[in-house]
Amino acid sequence: MVKERGRKAIATNRRARHLYVVLDTVEAGVVLVGNEVKSLRLGRASLTDAFATVDDHEVWMHNLHIAEYAMGSWTNHAVRRKRKLLLHRSEILKWEQRVNESGLSMVPLSLYFDDGRVKVELALVRGKKTWDKRHDLAARDAQREIERNLSQHLKGRRRA
Repeated sequence: MVKERGRKAIATNRRARHLYVVLDTVEAGVVLVGNEVKSLRLGRASLTDAFATVDDHEVWMHNLHIAEYAMGSWTNHAVRRKRKLLLHRSEILKWEQRVNESGLSMVPLSLYFDDGRVKVELALVRGKKTWDKRHDLAARDAQREIERNLSQHLKGRRRA
């Protein structure tokens, strides 16, 4: 049997970067049971509404949706159960302190296979205000317009 190498994306949380300011990220392992890995290999996961909490010095992922494995039997897993995340003790303590004192949250940015093991990229985030979101959209539109004009200029065309 050939061992997997590299990084293969399963799911990404694109809304997270729109709704939150990402302050710090960390890679964590995920404790899975039953047919969850088989379902993940088929790409049947969603990070929408997922978040993490620290309970009794352990990090838990809530609302991570992993669909039931179609070929599974009565041993299939619960779709939105709590899943434990694997981090070093020092990282857990550091993040727990920051979340408790500053009112920050922990949100997953992506779920992926890394050399055959399921990992999640967890971010420490602060919510954006409405004007922050509008400012980011305006900056992105301006950058897109600059790139479009530069491309037209390099091709020798002029825009009206």
